[in-house]
Amino acid sequence: QVQLVESGGGSVQAGGSLRLSCAASGYTRSRHCMGWFRQAPEKEREGVATLSINGGSIVLNDYYADSVRGRFIISRDNADNTVYLSMSSLRPEDTAVYYCAWAPYCGSASWYKPSIYKYWGQGTQVIVSS
Repeated sequence: QVQLVESGGGSVQAGGSLRLSCAASGYTRSRHCMGWFRQAPEKEREGVATLSINGGSIVLNDYYADSVRGRFIISRDNADNTVYLSMSSLRPEDTAVYYCAWAPYCGSASWYKPSIYKYWGQGTQVIVSS
């Protein structure tokens, strides 16, 4: 059973920055994917960014939604199994609940699909005001 605990959400003005953290535990060091999704009110959950990681904790690939590419960076701290989402140049349309998620496998054609992720965090709210 994989446990995911997010933190770092909050309120910020447009143009500002936030960093989200996702502490992961309960899985063996096999190949897997960890990513971030978001869900705004009355909208579907959408993939934001994901890392594909091999059994040696080396990042194989990173994937980004077009809407965040160049503004958001997903990274990993191997020492404490934490994945970060560094968000800059935030826009009001980035307002959503952000979720961390874990999948046993992902690729370029699947990373953004919620259905492939087996475990989810509880979510953290991000509000960007204009």
